[in-house]
Amino acid sequence: MLMMVLANPEKGWVLSALERHEASLLRFAATIVGPDDARDVVQDTFLELCRVKQADVEGHLVPWLFTVCRNKALTLRRGTKRRANEEEVMGIASVEAGPHGELERKEDGETVAALLAQLPERSREVVALKFAGGLSYKEIAEVTGLTVSHVGVILHEALSKVRERVTKRERAQVLNAGRRS
Repeated sequence: MLMMVLANPEKGWVLSALERHEASLLRFAATIVGPDDARDVVQDTFLELCRVKQADVEGHLVPWLFTVCRNKALTLRRGTKRRANEEEVMGIASVEAGPHGELERKEDGETVAALLAQLPERSREVVALKFAGGLSYKEIAEVTGLTVSHVGVILHEALSKVRERVTKRERAQVLNAGRRS
């Protein structure tokens, strides 16, 4: 793809878009198809971008990229029926030093990923667009076909459910630890 862009100087804007949006598209695609297939999906997305005129996507490039990425990822997932490992999908990495902190962070990440996996598909998609993709409510609305206010409601409800379930698990852990003492 890079050779295609370099061979046509008029497509330099595609390279610029690749540099700015590749990482967030990879994170988002991974939430749908897993990290192994995310690169292929994002590459196909940018190949598609090479085929359009800059004027056709000017002013709405980010929603266009995420819509194409989403459609390509869903097509791949339907065709292969692959499910991604939630820990890899959410890109959870340890930022704490030491093996204890790393283990604790991994367990927390696995808990959140498991709770997110229990949400309806639409909610998971909106959460992924917001946090893995870094999109605004307006951009999420353009990608999903929802209204901006509906995006806000879905995010609020999804995060409230996850927060509530995390709180319940933490309380149960505290109670269990108190019983052992």
